Amino acid sequence: MRRIVLAAVVLAAANSAQAADLPDFLDMPVLRGGLREGLSNSTVNWQGYYVGGQAAYGVGAMNFAGSNNALVERALGPNNIILPTALSLVGAHGKVDTRQPAFGGFAGYNSQWDDVVLGVEANYMHGTFNGASTVAPVPLTYVNAFSDGQYHTIGLNSSKSITLTDMGTIRGRAGYVVGNFLPYVFGGVALGRANISSNVVITDQSASTFAASSSAPATVYTASDSINGKMLYGYTAGLGTEAMLFGNLFARAEYEYIRFVNAGADVSVNTVRGGLGYKF
Repeated sequence: MRRIVLAAVVLAAANSAQAADLPDFLDMPVLRGGLREGLSNSTVNWQGYYVGGQAAYGVGAMNFAGSNNALVERALGPNNIILPTALSLVGAHGKVDTRQPAFGGFAGYNSQWDDVVLGVEANYMHGTFNGASTVAPVPLTYVNAFSDGQYHTIGLNSSKSITLTDMGTIRGRAGYVVGNFLPYVFGGVALGRANISSNVVITDQSASTFAASSSAPATVYTASDSINGKMLYGYTAGLGTEAMLFGNLFARAEYEYIRFVNAGADVSVNTVRGGLGYKF
């Protein structure tokens, strides 16, 4: 019996010594890191405030068709016999594209949950996006008498120009961390400042006979508007990506679409931009 107990003690001691020499597989680095804590841990912390500067190149698209309708109505009055004709002539205003560089800055705040980043940002750009359209002269002689029994020769000179100098946006954005990169989308409200000038000159030569209509004295109607520093408002949307370079310095590339809804014409600006920022 004593031999059996002694053999069991010796075997247990040998097993303990052998186990002490074996590696602890549960303490391997691969398990101490990703597999125990999950594979989706972010490599960059984007949480916090940030500021930066940017440069851009953009296209301002301006459609002036019908943009002087209100001015024509003011010049002629609501019951003028030639008002419908004058409004149709104003529709001849066309589209203008202007390409310009711009520069500005941005500041915002990010909140981060694992790999998901949500934030709010104020963005500003300064440039000179200007466009102008002119319809002149457009004389029309009407062979058939209007409802007033007169023959009319109508002329129109209409011009409008918009110079957009400043654009700012307040946007919410959502991104997803991929290594050192942060791709994101954004949307929000847009504000702008522009100088807007409009002018119309309308002539109406009317007579009881067609032959005399073109030589009759002309009645002239005029109206004009000039607003410097008009505040515009609209909306913005776009997408971009940021890359953490070193420390807390990051670079960004971005596309943004802005549309203004109260410019007196259909005005939109598309920009591509690059920038550098610092996260605190």
